[in-house]
Amino acid sequence: MAQSGEGQVAAQAAEEQQRAGLGPQGDPSEDRERALAPRVSREAAASPSASAEVGIIESVQLENFMCHAMLGPVKFGPRVNFVVGPRGKSALLSALVIGLGGESLGSSLGEFVKDGEVSATISITLRNRGEDAFKSDLYGASITVQQCITRSGTSSYRLKGQAGNLVSSKKEELTAILGHFNIRVDNPASVLQQEVGRQLLQTTEDGDRYKFFLKVTGLEQRRGEHLEILEQKARSQLEIDLKKEQLEKLKCQGTVIEDRLQKRVALREKLEGLKHEIAWALVSEIERKLDDMSDHISAGDQHTVVLNQKLEASKANFDEAERQHRTIHENMQKLNEEAAALWPGCMQAKEDAKRTDEAYRQVEPVYNSYQNKLNLLDQVAEQLLNKMEDMKKSLELVELEKEEKISMLKEKLKNFEDQEDSLVQDIKHLHQAIAKDGEEHSQISQEESYVQQILHEEKQQLNQWKECRSEPLKRFGAQIPALLEAVDDAHRQANFTFKPIGPLGACIRLRDPEFALAIESCLSGLLLAFFCDNHKDEQILQGLMKRFYPLDSPQPPIIVSAFECELYDVTDRTAYHPEFPTVLTALEIDKTVVVNTLIDMRGIESVLLIKSNSLALKVMQAQEPPKNCSKVLTACGDVVFENHYYSCGESRPTYLGDVEIEISNLEKEIENKTAQLLAFQQQESSLEKEQRKNQETLDSHYRHLKEIKISVIRITSEIKDLEDEDKNQSIGLPVLEEEAQEIKAEMKEIEEEMKTRKEEIENLWQLKIDAEQRYEEFKMKRDQVSESIESCMEEEYQAALEVNIQHHFVLHYENDLEQHLNYLQMKKEELAMKKRELERETALAKNICLERKEVTRTVSVLDEEIFVLRKTIRSESCTQGSYEQIRKQYEEVKESCLDLNGKVKNLEKFIKTLDEISTQSYVIYQNDRKSLSLRCKVYFHILLSHWCFDGEMHLDHENETLSITVQPREGTAFSDMPASLGDSHSFSNFVFLLTLWSITESRFRCLDAFDIYMDRNHRKIAMDMILRIAHYQQCRQFILLTPQYRSSLPPSPLIEILQMPDPEREKIILPFQAVHLEEED
Repeated sequence: MAQSGEGQVAAQAAEEQQRAGLGPQGDPSEDRERALAPRVSREAAASPSASAEVGIIESVQLENFMCHAMLGPVKFGPRVNFVVGPRGKSALLSALVIGLGGESLGSSLGEFVKDGEVSATISITLRNRGEDAFKSDLYGASITVQQCITRSGTSSYRLKGQAGNLVSSKKEELTAILGHFNIRVDNPASVLQQEVGRQLLQTTEDGDRYKFFLKVTGLEQRRGEHLEILEQKARSQLEIDLKKEQLEKLKCQGTVIEDRLQKRVALREKLEGLKHEIAWALVSEIERKLDDMSDHISAGDQHTVVLNQKLEASKANFDEAERQHRTIHENMQKLNEEAAALWPGCMQAKEDAKRTDEAYRQVEPVYNSYQNKLNLLDQVAEQLLNKMEDMKKSLELVELEKEEKISMLKEKLKNFEDQEDSLVQDIKHLHQAIAKDGEEHSQISQEESYVQQILHEEKQQLNQWKECRSEPLKRFGAQIPALLEAVDDAHRQANFTFKPIGPLGACIRLRDPEFALAIESCLSGLLLAFFCDNHKDEQILQGLMKRFYPLDSPQPPIIVSAFECELYDVTDRTAYHPEFPTVLTALEIDKTVVVNTLIDMRGIESVLLIKSNSLALKVMQAQEPPKNCSKVLTACGDVVFENHYYSCGESRPTYLGDVEIEISNLEKEIENKTAQLLAFQQQESSLEKEQRKNQETLDSHYRHLKEIKISVIRITSEIKDLEDEDKNQSIGLPVLEEEAQEIKAEMKEIEEEMKTRKEEIENLWQLKIDAEQRYEEFKMKRDQVSESIESCMEEEYQAALEVNIQHHFVLHYENDLEQHLNYLQMKKEELAMKKRELERETALAKNICLERKEVTRTVSVLDEEIFVLRKTIRSESCTQGSYEQIRKQYEEVKESCLDLNGKVKNLEKFIKTLDEISTQSYVIYQNDRKSLSLRCKVYFHILLSHWCFDGEMHLDHENETLSITVQPREGTAFSDMPASLGDSHSFSNFVFLLTLWSITESRFRCLDAFDIYMDRNHRKIAMDMILRIAHYQQCRQFILLTPQYRSSLPPSPLIEILQMPDPEREKIILPFQAVHLEEED
């Protein structure tokens, strides 16, 4: 059956290939070129002129696209179009792919906008005729797809009809048009861009050819769909497992909730039973209280008789005590009347004695004060006389001494003023010296602080370099060793496609250590950069960096570039000088991606290294710079351009220097800085000593000046006092004499007044003695009556106390009797109320529980048990919810279980359906792959047989390889054709591409620079094959882009040659570039 199927496929392929007219069986002519060209011409002339009606490209127009301000409209013919010219072809093909919804190869849309412009426009016109036209009533005979691209990378579509009218702006409409015309610009069988074509034609890998086969035939997409179905099945199975686990958890939860519900029902039933018991317990307790109350009332009646007897006895005692109290009270009234009669005379005698005593006391102090005053005046008079004698004697001596003293003080005053002037001058000079020393000390302190800061930084650098002895990577940052360990761990766990490279400084080695600072100046921030092969690895590396670098600290930069790349050939643009190296030659770099990156970003091939600054200036500025040299770097890091010179801000390398040399240099610098600091400190110490000495001298001068000023003031004051003293002394003597006369007159007046006061005192003393005697007599009589009254009062008090006691007993017994009767009445009323309460409680108990229960426990015990039970129910309600909530939870869990069970069954049915779909799709995929493989082999052999070539094609689907060999048949015109191995591979892959054309459908075929990878002979054959295929495939359009002008092509109505114009930027290029273009043409 398999052989029969293969035979049918081979027969069908042969028939189609015969209809396509792939070529004759061979041409025995010796001149292959002359044989091929006429044959194509004749067959082209004999072919019909019919062309495709729909889906082919009529024209393309670009505006501000890439380097073109305006390109086109480029109008294509319906059959074979050759687009030739040195520039613009790639832009045209890129615009064709992007404009028809394809993807750009590795570039964002914004990069296609011309520099200096904000947007670009692509206009593509498609033919839309015949029966297969797409919405011909709206669009007409052609459809114009206009795409606008902005600098930010956004795009929009405008679909217009033949008349220029806007029909739609939706990308879905474009997708429908492309689907209707079967246009797939991302399929290399339809549009083969230059990069993809280079990879295909130059590949020697069977695996790459097999991948190309899957992509062109659409099998790659179908295999991806099959794998997606399997992933969906796995996800569904995982979801089933999760839902089953949830179902088991819900069942367990339902069991727990059901147990809670049953427990809650049991508690409620127990509570109802306790309520029944406590109802009848209340009835029993009331009955017991009724019996106790009846007994208590009988005992109260007996106690009433006893209280009446005690009340009668206390009343008799109260009457006797009241009679005795009245007798004592009458005696007391008589004594009070006698005391009242003595009282006015006693009070009058007391007042007389008091009045005479006060009069005597008032006169006596006045007499004593006169006596004291007289004695004082006598003493003052004696003192005044003595003072007057002394004053008269001393006045004569004082006058002579005063004149001598004033003369001496004035001489001292003049000496002090001279000293003051001298000290002021010295103080001025000392202030100037102190200010000068202060300025010098401040300047030295600033220099010392600056040197200390540099010394601190150099010590930190020395510690860092010493740490780098054991861990060299620490020179690129303290976090780098830990980061690299994390990268290694992630690589071992297969998180990276390729292990990142970095930091860059660790990937390069210096041939000459003296250029370390110069190379650091050239590479600057790139020395800390890491390299990633793709953006996925970049994201993983960024995540690792966040673990070691805080958010506010800078992270090492990451450069994304493919690791599998070839080393740039920079021979033509490398700076050359016979004596000095470039940065590229001064470095040893193992990684190709690192070299290419430094070339792209820093142009290290065009930077020379010269150790001497003067020699660098001479090379760059005193004469014509070396060829391709952009700048020169000196050993100290300075940059020398042709017209500029920039100094380096660093004195030594940070990352690339030799560890031991840097440590040695730093230690020497630290020794120098330490010695410099010591010298500064000595100078400061000397200045401070001199300042202290000057300050002490200044303070001493100020103190001396202050003392002089005080002395001057004191002497001036003394002179003034001496001059005023004579006046004061001359005034004092007459005053003293006048005062002595006044004192004598006053003493005489006081003696007369004292005589009068003495007589008055003697009279008052006699009156006082008489009044006191009368008062004593009345007081004695009053005391006797008072003693009798006090005795009667004591007896009256005792009698009144006895009356009160007996009266209290009477009131007490009356009150007790009244309270007892009230209490007895209240108990009788309580007994009646208890009987009514018993009736009510009995009725309530019957309502709660009709049958009476014999209860042994008391109400308090039952009430406590009910309280505990209710507390338990409330506690469970708080923690587990109420009874209604638990029942609701049980219903919800039960409903969730049913719902989950239904979902699990539905998912199991869905997985079964996916199994059937995946099995069916895989069988179809295998059948289609087998069919397409057989067709591809058959078309391949038919194509080779028609063009006198032999070859083999082998597809290994298990290992996913496709091998192909093509060689000229022996004895044909092509057997003697020389060819290199590379040309043979390119031609074999080209034949493979034509074979894939035969098993794929497309309205047009576009090839970009497909012929530049073959020699002249193979190029002729390949072109003849394409023209033969185009001749017989009338409904297909061919667009061939090549930099070579096809002047050798035979004249044919099928062929149109389009010459691309030069872009605007090439009109102002330098002359040597124009020569280059001429040579290329």
